[in-house]
Amino acid sequence: MKISDVKYITLDELKNMERFDLKSMPKKAKWYLHVLSWILSIPETFIRRVKIHKVNMKNLKGPYVLLCNHNSFFDFKVATRAMFPRRANYIVAIDGFINREWLLRNIGCIGKRKFISDPNIVKQLRYSLETNKSIAVIYPEARYSLIGTTAIIPDSLGKLLKKFKYPVVTLISHGHHLHQPVWNLSKRKVKVKSVMTNILTKEELNSLSLDEINKRIKDAFYYNDYEYQLKNQIGIKGKERAKNLHKVLYKCPHCLTDFSMVGEGNQLKCVKCSHVYDVNQYNQLEETNNDTKFSSIPDWFEWQREEVRKEIEAGKYDVQIEVDVDALPNSSGYYRLGKAKLSHNHNGFTLKGVFQDENFEIHKPVLSNYSVHLEYDYFDKGDAISFSQINDTYYLFPTDKNYSVTKFHFAVEELYKIHSQKK
Repeated sequence: MKISDVKYITLDELKNMERFDLKSMPKKAKWYLHVLSWILSIPETFIRRVKIHKVNMKNLKGPYVLLCNHNSFFDFKVATRAMFPRRANYIVAIDGFINREWLLRNIGCIGKRKFISDPNIVKQLRYSLETNKSIAVIYPEARYSLIGTTAIIPDSLGKLLKKFKYPVVTLISHGHHLHQPVWNLSKRKVKVKSVMTNILTKEELNSLSLDEINKRIKDAFYYNDYEYQLKNQIGIKGKERAKNLHKVLYKCPHCLTDFSMVGEGNQLKCVKCSHVYDVNQYNQLEETNNDTKFSSIPDWFEWQREEVRKEIEAGKYDVQIEVDVDALPNSSGYYRLGKAKLSHNHNGFTLKGVFQDENFEIHKPVLSNYSVHLEYDYFDKGDAISFSQINDTYYLFPTDKNYSVTKFHFAVEELYKIHSQKK
């Protein structure tokens, strides 16, 4: 079944489907598939003139944990070249296994559902390091960065790494978001670079506290593709720099209207108050009447977070929308259940529907998710928000196509912070 297919099923059919195997131990990549991964990955990194700077890597031998930032599919190709010729086991979201589970498992991938606690992953990573003698590759941001800046990295990561006691290496790539933003998948010609650094030795993992380990990881994970572009004067030519930019910059800073922005060509416009921003070749913003509120795309993005936080603290944040519900029980594809009502407020997410006269309900408390997965124009089905239980993942497509799922991104993270502080 194609990922773009919309296939309706009943709840009974969904309940009886085989679930994705989350428990099997990762395989050591088969040699011929390992060679194939080089053939598919490394040439493009040379075409793109990728430069990988290695720091404190000279004397590093044996398995280690590799933490990578995540901006586009190109990240995987650069990681393959950076580790060459070593083999690896990668944590990959289940949607990555659709229609190619055999291949991914034999390359060495480990399947996981996003943003849920899964004790199996600890055993699988340990098996990768100790039995397979492979590099264990983790993308701790757990999804593509929405705006080319660092996403949340959970504090539980430090505890996991301290438990393993294997060296920790980071691979931080710059320019990958600019090359192919998650909200506009057309590829752009951009100068990119990556830095591979051994940030924690075995001895340091033993001696440092969890706070010190987490701080070192988070310090190493700082990146901002728009700062990188401006600093290196990397111009992006073309006539679609602002295409779909409204998917991440959805709120007008002039009239404060949600979902009023439209990104087309090289301009971002508000349809409510008619303010227009030009997006220049360095992705800097300038209001056409010299009334610029934000010249930086990440600054505008983070201002929206502050606005959502204000709504929450004022008790005004309460979203009720209709969504199409797609289920992902295994790697065979998505199955549509029908339409349901999605609520999000200080109680968390509640999804309610009636499918074939049978009631369906899921509740996700605020503290069950520190962040959330989003998709834009997902295989022509529209924008989506996704959350998981241990045996199911649901992709929810708002029927109101004007609603920006990016607002959920801010609300989930800010609600989590507020409730964690109270707890």
